[in-house]
Amino acid sequence: MHQHFDCVGLIGKPHHQGTSETLQALYAYLRSKGKRVLVEERVASELNVQTPEVMDLVAIGEHADLAIVVGGDGNMLGAARVLSRFNIGVVGVNRGNLGFLTDIHPDDITTELDGIFAGDYATEQRFLLEVEVFRHGQLKSSNAAVNEAVLHHGKVAHMMEFEVHIDEQFVFSQRSDGLIVATPTGSTAYSLSGGGPIMTPNLDALSLVPMFPHTLSSRPIVVDANSVVRLVVSHDNSEALQVSCDGHVVLSVLPGDEIQLRKNPYTLRLIHPKSYNYFNVLRTKLGWGSKLY
Repeated sequence: MHQHFDCVGLIGKPHHQGTSETLQALYAYLRSKGKRVLVEERVASELNVQTPEVMDLVAIGEHADLAIVVGGDGNMLGAARVLSRFNIGVVGVNRGNLGFLTDIHPDDITTELDGIFAGDYATEQRFLLEVEVFRHGQLKSSNAAVNEAVLHHGKVAHMMEFEVHIDEQFVFSQRSDGLIVATPTGSTAYSLSGGGPIMTPNLDALSLVPMFPHTLSSRPIVVDANSVVRLVVSHDNSEALQVSCDGHVVLSVLPGDEIQLRKNPYTLRLIHPKSYNYFNVLRTKLGWGSKLY
């Protein structure tokens, strides 16, 4: 039986005209439906609303049944890393470019949300990555990633050397510009531009995609998502490196450090309108051909 959403959080991209207009329309719509509306503190000042309930992302996760994220996939990723810790549904309204994670077009908000509030929706669980950096056996930093974790140099077109281990088995050593470790959610993001495979969201898998490797035999590899991936950075690297999570959060890495990547204990609960179709999204966003007949 589908959950009823009585308390809704509104989250958006600050200082963006299209997002502000959509948030205004959403607020009026939700209030007309009798919903309790919680407004994210970063965008509350942009709403022409008297005394809205203003909260940060953590408080929205604690109190709301549903969060509506207005913006692009980047906004969804930032919200998802926080909201995944709570039992809250998340749906996206696309005010960005590609919109792989933000399903609803601004022109279709009323129709699609009417269906969702009537219980006519689909739920999908997406797993996240837990990323940890160890130095001399001690945990130095950690964060979560919805799309991918990328080991890379701080400088452009700068080569590094590292080893890859999966479940304590040595896989390969490599000299390259870095490595992308992507979830199925992230397989249509940075990993795709690096030549990685598209993985359907229901797959329990990770892809490891080398970035400009210094050998033609280096190819992407797909592994079980329940594996522990360990990257050992060579002491021969002369400068500091970085691990970026979804391109937003950067963890510093020194020569000799180890990076461990595994499933995060939390999952993101995406709410899709009934009209959502993953392969239709791929066809639309990637410009694939339609049926012959």
